[in-house]
Amino acid sequence: MIPSINDPGDRTIGLLHYLYGPGRAEEHVDPHLVASFDGLAPDPGRSDDFAAAIKDLAVLLDQPVQVLPAHARPAKHVWHTSVRAAPGDRTLSDDEWADIARRVVAATGIDPGGGEPGCRWAAVRHADDHIHIVATRVCEDGSSPDDFRSYKRAQAACRLIEKELGLTLVNPGDGTAAKRPSSAERHKAQRQGREQTAREELRETVRRAVAGATSEKEFFDRLAAAGVLIRTRAAPSGDLLGYKVALIDDRNEDNEPVFFAGSTLAPDLSLPRIRERWSAAQQAPATTPEDPAAAPSGPARARRRAAAAAWQAVLSIDHGDDHQAAAHIAAAGEVLDALAKTSAAHTRKQLREAARAFERASRSHVRAERGHDRALRQAARDLVYSGPALGRGEDGATTAMVIDMVAFLVIAAAHWHGKKNHAQQAAAARQAAEHLRAAYHSAAQHPMAVLRHRGRRLSQPLQRRQAAHLRQAVPELAEQILAEPGWHALAATLANVEAAGHEPATLLSEAAARRELDTAESVSDVLVWRLRRMADLPADASPMPEPGTATPQSAGRPTRPSSGRNTRPRKAR
Repeated sequence: MIPSINDPGDRTIGLLHYLYGPGRAEEHVDPHLVASFDGLAPDPGRSDDFAAAIKDLAVLLDQPVQVLPAHARPAKHVWHTSVRAAPGDRTLSDDEWADIARRVVAATGIDPGGGEPGCRWAAVRHADDHIHIVATRVCEDGSSPDDFRSYKRAQAACRLIEKELGLTLVNPGDGTAAKRPSSAERHKAQRQGREQTAREELRETVRRAVAGATSEKEFFDRLAAAGVLIRTRAAPSGDLLGYKVALIDDRNEDNEPVFFAGSTLAPDLSLPRIRERWSAAQQAPATTPEDPAAAPSGPARARRRAAAAAWQAVLSIDHGDDHQAAAHIAAAGEVLDALAKTSAAHTRKQLREAARAFERASRSHVRAERGHDRALRQAARDLVYSGPALGRGEDGATTAMVIDMVAFLVIAAAHWHGKKNHAQQAAAARQAAEHLRAAYHSAAQHPMAVLRHRGRRLSQPLQRRQAAHLRQAVPELAEQILAEPGWHALAATLANVEAAGHEPATLLSEAAARRELDTAESVSDVLVWRLRRMADLPADASPMPEPGTATPQSAGRPTRPSSGRNTRPRKAR
């Protein structure tokens, strides 16, 4: 059950006309009163004289306001909230909604009961799944109600109501969520045949424009390229103060574009909050030995870099402080937005759904310490500017690699939010992880099939040698991995690792130890991608040389048995 408290208004009768009217898309059905402050208020929906009844109801609610001297009346005296059942909940009766209304106004301090002075209010139902409560914010004795933090109090009341009525248990919010589309916005989208409301489409467009951007010019250029209308607000000095955006074909009744300010799309999309990312990127030192300003050579290279940055972020979330973790989690959203923007057709839908879900997980009240997220933000930038990836070859295989790594990053974010009791964010991260798993299966199907085929073609002595490496490196997981369908792909990868001049057991032990594997559906798949990234092997399962022969990575240098350490330095992981 979701309460939504609106900004205060100044016209009670105007709001009542909307609640009892047909709605902006004829969505209001049988508007009628279900409860009121005294149980005796007139109901325009059941009156033979609608105009007179709605005026009487407005006068009744406004009476405590009107008896005050003009200078003492609050300018915005109309309190308004909606309370909506979750999708899938049963249809509640009028009596049940009436009880819910009484409990919400009591919890929020609008009408606390128990002999305490309260405000006048009325609850109107015009749909099966929600009610609206309208009140005037002056108590019967002329005092102001104690409605401080009324949203939090309404949330707490709704959590109790859900349990008592057997409704969907909604995770409590913390005020950092993006504003939900209104019912009018949803109906308008349905009328226009849109999958998303204009608000949601613009939020997604702005997030993609922000991903990896490093300046206002770049950000606004990307927005313009995305085809949205942009208006900026400047101070007399010429300094930019804010912006708002609109879809070209989203118009109001006057045929004017409907603009949304960045801050109304999401709390972190206001211009000042976006600037925090840019200023930190300009000041902070690089977080890896690589030069993050170096442009990737193509989609595959960008995906490798993103996988490495995601892996470092996982370790930071696990072991860093909260402010650094919050920065990495916020930047993980940028990587997901960039992946969704540049993904091949067979992974696009699931990656976009993952990015949409994780948007909620990217914000919390823990202040992000920007600068520590530079590698991830650079990875997002590389993904955007490397262009769309093909669904085959090295592009397709490195897509599977980076999705696998980002899935661990998202799971790490879910664990972190869970420990902080950020229920909505943790749930959103888990939902994103499910979409990433589906995207991974699509991306990994072909490259893993090729690797498994090559693993099965290994000679029996070579297969036994790779199994021995496995038992030496991870004895506690060896039998589980040997029974997995992906074992042959891991065996082929271990043979590649050995051919590239690495000690397989040492590198495998390191790959397994970097983080737990309990959340992996296939441990062998995870180890394949970790090893291929760590050893800088081709991700698309290029033809496998026999151990001791040169590979594209090792050509030009001697290969020799390892003494337990890598024979060449590896890039930071």
